[in-house]
Amino acid sequence: MSAVKKPAKIALAVAVAALLPALTAAPASAVANDDKPGTQGQPGKADPGKAGKTRKDPDPPPATMSTVGGAQLGQPGTQVKLGAGAPVLPMDLTGRSWIVADAENGQVLASHNAHWRLPPASTLKMLFADTVLPKFPKTDVHTVTPADLEGMGEGSSIVPIHANLPYTVHDLWLGVFLRSGNDAVHALAAMNGGVPKTVQDMQAHADDLQALDTHVVSPDGYDAPGQVSSAYDLTLFARSGLQKKDFREYCSTASAKFPGAEGKDNEREYFEIQNTNRLLTGENGLSPYKGIAGVKNGNTTNAGATFTGVAERDGRVLLVTVMNPDSAEGQAVYKEAARLLDWGFAAAGKVTPVGELVPPKSAAPSGAPQGSQPSAAGGRDTAKAAVTTKKGPGSGGIGTALAIAGGALLVVAAGVFLLNRRWPLPELVRRKK
Repeated sequence: MSAVKKPAKIALAVAVAALLPALTAAPASAVANDDKPGTQGQPGKADPGKAGKTRKDPDPPPATMSTVGGAQLGQPGTQVKLGAGAPVLPMDLTGRSWIVADAENGQVLASHNAHWRLPPASTLKMLFADTVLPKFPKTDVHTVTPADLEGMGEGSSIVPIHANLPYTVHDLWLGVFLRSGNDAVHALAAMNGGVPKTVQDMQAHADDLQALDTHVVSPDGYDAPGQVSSAYDLTLFARSGLQKKDFREYCSTASAKFPGAEGKDNEREYFEIQNTNRLLTGENGLSPYKGIAGVKNGNTTNAGATFTGVAERDGRVLLVTVMNPDSAEGQAVYKEAARLLDWGFAAAGKVTPVGELVPPKSAAPSGAPQGSQPSAAGGRDTAKAAVTTKKGPGSGGIGTALAIAGGALLVVAAGVFLLNRRWPLPELVRRKK
């Protein structure tokens, strides 16, 4: 961890002490394992042979969509304002919806149908984690019951988890983030009072984040009638989650040991689980994306492939979300996300933002308009990301320095929405073993 100098410690202590009074406690089938490329021939998809061009979707987006974050984001089609020296967008983009945004100041650099309400698949687990993760210490132990594992859809991705055996909360979150385990989600939801209560909590949190395109039906993202989100909302979930230390740790972990069934003498056997985020691990013919630090992928019958990622380059942190690409190339959701990240890093400072990622409602100044206008606050943290690596247990040799480098916090808007002045994202330079 980065050492925090004494003056910074004093400043942080004074700032936090001053803030304390103001702060408040804040049934379709699924593709198994949730990490496969999107299936072809789904409704609204163009000819897969026409890869290399932005598709003309026969099932077009609504003519008018939400204007949260700015009016231009509510318009269908691609939105970008290129300035002098800015590179053109990649031609080989086939996603129904996508967005590229600066994670720190919230500026949306470019988008395509950003507010189109589509099935989210397991990228919805980002909202689940952002909602539930702060509620239970990672050392808490939960013995999974058979009832905990009921109600999962056929073909759900699983860790697997065994009924009648104990797991730490830390174990369960590794199962959620690395294996996209619906069984781990349901076990944590049981700890939270059950699936209906967890869905209600998630919806309330989405509403506070101004993720108004999102309707939660299942906590794991499994296809369900009426369950939708958008590229804009998924990016809000990632940005909110990344401000939490444990969230950053889990989403950037490439592999870990997980407790399995009981072996001889009632001792637990352990097996290795690997993150299904292929830009993180470099599996299935992909190379790891330099600077990638998470966040979450998904794949179901209705959603196709979905992905939200965060990456750092030269002190700039970008978020990208891609939903349901149609391409002849394998692993298209990751490849298109990588192209958009490359473009975003090259275009930063050379484009006029087309909108912004808004802060939560609870962070807006009293009396300020909500939702339809770009926020004046907008989470404008102009500090750079601190990037480092460390090795530690459960990281597969790829860890993250999770301390807030410099120890400073920036208070945005009303003082409730806190942004890390330095985001501790990992620099990932991996060699395939």
